[in-house]
Amino acid sequence: MRCVALLSGGLDSKLAIRLMQEQGIEVEALNFKTLFTCCQDQSAQAAAELGVRLTIVGQDDDYLELVANPQFGYGRGANPCIDCRIYMFRKALRFMAEVDAQFVVSGEVVGQRPKSQKRRDLDLISRHSELDDLLLRPLSARRLPPTRPEREGWVDRNRLYDFYGRSRKGLIALAQELGMRDIPSPSTGCALTEVPFSRKVHDLIQLETTPRRWDFELLKIGRHYRLDDRSKVIVGRRADDNQQLEYMFERSDASPCALVGPEQFVGPMALVVGACDDSRLEFASGLILRHAKDLPADRPRVWVRTGSERHVRFAAADPRATAARNLAVHGIA
Repeated sequence: MRCVALLSGGLDSKLAIRLMQEQGIEVEALNFKTLFTCCQDQSAQAAAELGVRLTIVGQDDDYLELVANPQFGYGRGANPCIDCRIYMFRKALRFMAEVDAQFVVSGEVVGQRPKSQKRRDLDLISRHSELDDLLLRPLSARRLPPTRPEREGWVDRNRLYDFYGRSRKGLIALAQELGMRDIPSPSTGCALTEVPFSRKVHDLIQLETTPRRWDFELLKIGRHYRLDDRSKVIVGRRADDNQQLEYMFERSDASPCALVGPEQFVGPMALVVGACDDSRLEFASGLILRHAKDLPADRPRVWVRTGSERHVRFAAADPRATAARNLAVHGIA
C-alpha cells in the first residue's frame, strides 16, 4: 500500500507521515513550491529524517490568477488558503496516479488554522480538490467521518488521532513518543500571510488589470512606494536588492520600467515601474538621495537606463520623496 503525503517540513506533516510508516504504508512525499513559499530546505531535511522520497512541484501560471481572484477569499493577509490547498491537492491527485498510490495524506488538524482548517473548510477542500474521501488527515481522523482508506482497512482508524485546535502540546508529546528528534517551530512558510507583504500584493492586483509573473516576483525585492495609479518605485535595501532590480530590469518579460542609480556616490538603485516621465524619474532620484550615504558636496547626479539607452541627469530632491513615509506606500519595513 502506498500513499502520497504533503510535506512542508513542519511538525504536523512529519507526524502524519510517521503515522503512516508505523502502519507499514509506503510514503511518497510531495512539497508544493510557489513564488511565496520559503521552506523547501526544511522539507528536504524532514524527508531525509523520515527516510522518504521527496518530489517538489511548482506552481503554474494559473496559480497567480488564483492569488488575484480566490474563489473562497483571503485570510488576514493576501493568503487564499482554501483555494491554495485545493490547488495543491489537485496536484497531489495527479501525482498519486503517477506513482501508483492509493490515497493522499495531510497533516491538517481540525481547528488549528482559522482560514483553512475549520471543519467546513476541510470538507470544502476535500470536495473541490476531487479527492473526496481519498484524503486522509491522520492527526484529526477520529474527529472526521471515516475515509475510504479507513473503511477499506488500508489504515487502522484506531491507531489514528483526534487532535483539535491550536495547542501543540499533544503533537509534541506524540512526536517524542514516536522518537522524532527534530521538532520544528511553527511557521506558515508563506509570505502571503505576512501583513506588510500582503499590502504589496493587494496594491498590485487592485491597480494592475493583468499582473504577470514578473510583477509578482518583483514584490519580494526592496521597498515599494506607490507614486500614483500608473507607476510605483522600488528602492533597493541592500547590495543584493540592487543586483536583483538590475536583473529584473534586464529580463525579456519585464513590464515597462526604467532603472535609476547613483552616479559616483553610494546609494541604492531604484526601479520605476509603469509610466516613466521626468516627474516620476525625479521622484525616484529623490528616494535614492533619501536613502544614500555620503552625498557629494556638489549637486549629485543619477544615471537612468531605459531599454538599451543610458544617460546621466542631476538628481532632484523631490519633496514628495522626502515625505515618502507619509504618502508611501508599502513595504517600508
